[in-house]
Amino acid sequence: MSVKTVAIVLLGLVVLVGLYLAGAYLHLYGALEDAGEPTLAPVSAEVVEQRTRMQQRAAARLSPAPSKQILFGDLHVHTTFSTDAFLWSLPMMQGEGAYPLGDACDYARFCAAIDFWSINDHAEASSPRKWRIAKEAIRQCNDVAGDPDNPDVVAYLGWEWTQVGTTPADHWGHKNVILRDLGDDEVPKRPIGAAGLATNGLRGSIGGMPWYLPLVDFTNRQRYYDFIAFMDEVREIPFCAEGVASPDLPADCYESAETPGDLFRKLGEWNVNSMVIPHGNTWGYYSPPGTAWDKQLTEAQHDPDQQFIVEIMSGHGNSEEYRDWRAVRFDAEGRPTCPEPTPGYLPSCWRAGEIIEERCLDAGESGEECDRRAAEARQLYAEAGVAGSHVVTGESFEEWLDSGQCPDCFRPSFNYRPAGSTQYALALTDFASDGDGRRFRFGVIASSDNHRARPGTGYKEVDRKVTTEANGLRSEEWSQRVYPPEEKQARAVAFDRTDFSRGFGTLEAERQSSFFMTGGLAAVHSEGRSREEIWTSMERKEIYGTSGERILLWFHLLNAERFDGSYGAVPMGGEAVMGENPRFEVRAVGSFKQDPGCPEHVAGALTSERLERICRGECYNPSDERKLITRIEVVRIRPQVSPDEPVASLIEDPWRVHECEPSQTGCTVQFEDPEFAEAGRDAVYYVRAIEEPTPTINAENLRCTRDEEGRCVEVRPCYGDDYRTDPEDPCTEPSEERAWSSPIFVDHAG
Repeated sequence: MSVKTVAIVLLGLVVLVGLYLAGAYLHLYGALEDAGEPTLAPVSAEVVEQRTRMQQRAAARLSPAPSKQILFGDLHVHTTFSTDAFLWSLPMMQGEGAYPLGDACDYARFCAAIDFWSINDHAEASSPRKWRIAKEAIRQCNDVAGDPDNPDVVAYLGWEWTQVGTTPADHWGHKNVILRDLGDDEVPKRPIGAAGLATNGLRGSIGGMPWYLPLVDFTNRQRYYDFIAFMDEVREIPFCAEGVASPDLPADCYESAETPGDLFRKLGEWNVNSMVIPHGNTWGYYSPPGTAWDKQLTEAQHDPDQQFIVEIMSGHGNSEEYRDWRAVRFDAEGRPTCPEPTPGYLPSCWRAGEIIEERCLDAGESGEECDRRAAEARQLYAEAGVAGSHVVTGESFEEWLDSGQCPDCFRPSFNYRPAGSTQYALALTDFASDGDGRRFRFGVIASSDNHRARPGTGYKEVDRKVTTEANGLRSEEWSQRVYPPEEKQARAVAFDRTDFSRGFGTLEAERQSSFFMTGGLAAVHSEGRSREEIWTSMERKEIYGTSGERILLWFHLLNAERFDGSYGAVPMGGEAVMGENPRFEVRAVGSFKQDPGCPEHVAGALTSERLERICRGECYNPSDERKLITRIEVVRIRPQVSPDEPVASLIEDPWRVHECEPSQTGCTVQFEDPEFAEAGRDAVYYVRAIEEPTPTINAENLRCTRDEEGRCVEVRPCYGDDYRTDPEDPCTEPSEERAWSSPIFVDHAG
């Protein structure tokens, strides 16, 4: 071959490479995802009827036998139409590619075998195309379900309003919007997203993927190109005009609501059947220290006709319990300060000071200088909000020990914010808005918040990387590429709380991985299986949540006086006005132990390849044996009667504990509040039914080793990646699964 020929070939190669790079730079190679195809076969009516009969047999042993059936579902599910779900599906995050809506339909129907579910992809990442596809896919999932009056599963349409603030004053948190109906004239033209940080992040003002990343992982380049196309689609949607009623806006613009009040108003303009369910209010992953329910309990920011259910737990952790400590305190001028440790709680800001002090002393500095640097580190951490960990450079997250966590809470959310807990919300009274004293009267559910199109993941403690949100970079090389190593300094550095240029790296994403668990479930006491009957059950708050197990739970106020003067039972979620002492009954039956594998009808409906890919070969597969209910715990909350009444004194947890005799038939207890009539104040009661301990993924979170005084001195977390945690390590520890009833609200007649 002549020199000229070689030169021409090389020039041609250079041109081809240049053209390819130009195409990558111009974002020409990505493809947009669709919803996928569900399996077009329902679960047979015989199988559904068998489930009902199994529950009826358990209920028949109770006296009197309940008339309603209990149905289980998941009202918090994401697909890769959500930005974070797509990000975690990338090869660099050990992702497996797309998790489409069609997979979610099959998983709910065949793998988890739940009775209802909803899709809740982030509105901030939606588009006119995605909303159209989501509506069609949810309709298709329901079309397959058989008789609408007795379907095998009900799928609801919805979205997540994902608001994030950088201070307690501008942070409102996340809320799921669920829609009852499916017709184009029965739902909004578009999901309504959150204004501010969440929206700006998707539109390029923070974060983003460099155009050349597909070239770095060239073998897997297409998935990265698809993610770039995903981001481009979102950024190209124009903002809707301000000051125009939501129904009058065009369908192809992005609409946002700055506050919960704005969201309620916009939903009201549509006059559709919808409900708004807040979740994650204790999650310190994105909630600034100091976040509290107080500012949401106002006429402007709370609509009890739309927001009457709260998510008490998900796969991101439990948000039930109140504690009186805080991650950060605020002085009279509103400046954040770092509180000292208290028994059972180590603030992360305080731990930042300890890390810096240790480094300072190791560097040979004086004790006085190191004390000064420790105080500086504590203050800088407090000022940095959720990005506080960045004031300490070059640290491993094991150095933070269990700081910022709630070690005596049941499977708590990460970096716990106790003033966002459900107990705190139920204890509050708003004295400023009107003379009656507004209160939250929430029913409770639990959900999965799964981001891999898998509704109802809690049926078996398997496949940590699929049934939980645990994920991480696929190798140490990728970890250093995404999070470049920092120099370890012996003094803290200031960090701007509003700087989210590092994307998820701004937050403690790696440290959170050991706080993810399989999700919870919502349960409803329903007259039937139809969409309308399930919705009506939720509206009357005759609902409860479980940590994932299908525990059967009934909770009634027995001696409530009706308007006609007769007495009758008030179920969970109900309200009563009484002058005498209330009497209650709780009945609970444990969930079924699971057999390995899947039932025959699942293998008959799904191909072997789809069964393995969607269900991983493990389905809800109940045996004939139930787990034992070991005890019933009663929580009593007496809401504030004056603005200065401390919340901690109002929450009695547990107020009563009733031990249960081991029995496959469950546990029944009755109790009375002998103090109610004389106390002369309102009270809220709810119960927990506790099962015998069983192995549960991430039940101990950081797996602390503690000294004789109970302080965490070493952690052994379950990482999201495979190069630090053995893939064979199931990360399970014994945990007492449970069900939480919705409260019964008893107002004092005086």
